[in-house]
Amino acid sequence: MSANPFRSDWLARDADDRLKPKGTLSYVAGTTDEPLRFITIPQLLDKTVGRHGSRDAAIFDAEGLRLSWYDLKRKSDDLAVGLLALGLRRGNRVGIWAPNRHEWLVTQFATARLGLILVNINPAYRKTELEYALNKVGCRALVLARRYKSSDYLGMLGEIAPEIHFKGSSEVLDSALLPDLKHVVLLGDEPVPPRCLSYRQVLALGGQAQRARLDALSAALDPDDAINIQFTSGTTGSPKGATLSHFNIVNNARFCAKAMALGPEDRLCIPVPLYHCFGMVLGVLCAAASGAAMVFPGEGFDAGETLGALGRHRCTALHGVPTMFAAMLDDPAFAQHDLSTLRTGIMAGAPCPIETMRKVVARMHMHQVTIGYGMTETSPVSFQSGTGDPLERRVSTVGRVQPHLEVKIIDAEGRIVPVGVQGELCTRGYSVMRGYWKDEARTAESIDAAGWMHSGDLATIDAEGFANIVGRLKDMLIRGGENVYPREVEEYLMRHPGVQDVQVFGVPDPKYGEEVCAWVVPRRGHTLAELEVRDFCKGQIAHYKVPRYVRIVEEFPLTATGKAQKFEMRKAMIALLGLQEQRTA
Repeated sequence: MSANPFRSDWLARDADDRLKPKGTLSYVAGTTDEPLRFITIPQLLDKTVGRHGSRDAAIFDAEGLRLSWYDLKRKSDDLAVGLLALGLRRGNRVGIWAPNRHEWLVTQFATARLGLILVNINPAYRKTELEYALNKVGCRALVLARRYKSSDYLGMLGEIAPEIHFKGSSEVLDSALLPDLKHVVLLGDEPVPPRCLSYRQVLALGGQAQRARLDALSAALDPDDAINIQFTSGTTGSPKGATLSHFNIVNNARFCAKAMALGPEDRLCIPVPLYHCFGMVLGVLCAAASGAAMVFPGEGFDAGETLGALGRHRCTALHGVPTMFAAMLDDPAFAQHDLSTLRTGIMAGAPCPIETMRKVVARMHMHQVTIGYGMTETSPVSFQSGTGDPLERRVSTVGRVQPHLEVKIIDAEGRIVPVGVQGELCTRGYSVMRGYWKDEARTAESIDAAGWMHSGDLATIDAEGFANIVGRLKDMLIRGGENVYPREVEEYLMRHPGVQDVQVFGVPDPKYGEEVCAWVVPRRGHTLAELEVRDFCKGQIAHYKVPRYVRIVEEFPLTATGKAQKFEMRKAMIALLGLQEQRTA
């Protein structure tokens, strides 16, 4: 096997004192040995095609489709020509509402080629959320699948914009409720409504005149241009459109690929959704930055499909959120799959239970798996463990600060706390978003005057520079004056042999203000009782941390990216127990 050009000395972090806090305060800065690259996504793709054009770029198992980097470049140029023929121009917003399929990947690179801003629409969105997202950013075009699982995408769009069914001499949409949306592009081969175009029709629209303009249009792009809008989860208030530039996400992908020592010989399995930063940046752009092949097991995550793809394609890397890894480990056919080629990957998106991480290393052969931490607003990763970090560090922390970034931990007054003391994590540097689209007020709430992005996450940084995420500021509950951090209780309960997963949160209580509640998913083949869970805690953790309420469930309410929705669990428990929110002065 040839030498991996993506291995770098900065991965030998034990020998690099530069990543440790300077002094006694929780402030760290990343290395700057490897320079930032002021390039666009089309330039990144061109470089990869020039180096690895004939190698596999993407394999879509569900579609039986295999694309080389040459193929991906050609298909994205074909679509770019069609979009140009529609009249779309640099800076226009193009939404995509679809699961993981090859058209998503092609659209990502085609829009970037023209400087169109790709707007990622959550596959789990319903009608109201779709209408809000399209209007918030003024989408001029929408690429969508007809349906996914139980979601009828075309039906929901038709309820908002019945004009798509109006016959006329033009396919251009003129909608009362979606005034900016002019072009609807449908994936698949079924007949399309009068005011829509099929994906194939768009591919056939352009001619040599448009194709001749592609290189000049791409050359005129600025790496600081906004190129992607990703909506935050919107658990409180309406979703916010985090706006990211070429410079943001290209460089974050480069450094994340280096942290995994990812190279052209690697095959990266991507079961996480493309609409999320995890899929399109840590998956697609990491592969583009390193020449690694992408393997997509299906349109959405399925434990069995993913395990099958890992063995069939001899994958060396795997991305996922903790719930995905837990589901694969618990799959009845797990032992039938050959995972011996696995080496690395990223586990991120939610706090990872230490016990889950240990099993991933031991049973899935991912001895160089990395933990990533960040947020959509920071493109997304700001901390990541390295493949050479000691195992104990990789299973118990989120690693050390990424290159060219600064991180500090602050108290409620904004002062940097001492090493080892918890506070809010703030990030500054190239990865911080341009802002929330047309929302200056909420941008100013998150990014202060000095350029620090306030995460809302509670964290600590130790003397070696390793960070640990304690929980969310909003997740912390106060029981009778005592602060309770759910992550701490969750980590303890994961030690129970019958527990597959657990989520801890607070519910209102008239005496103590809040009480501790735990939802527990039992391991396959185990029977758990609520009293057993509470008894497991007694005498082992402080009495005020022991859950008063325990509910045994088969699964948690999850977002499309696999994050547990604690606010939904809390709402359900309040209704189940007949509780009332406590008023505060």
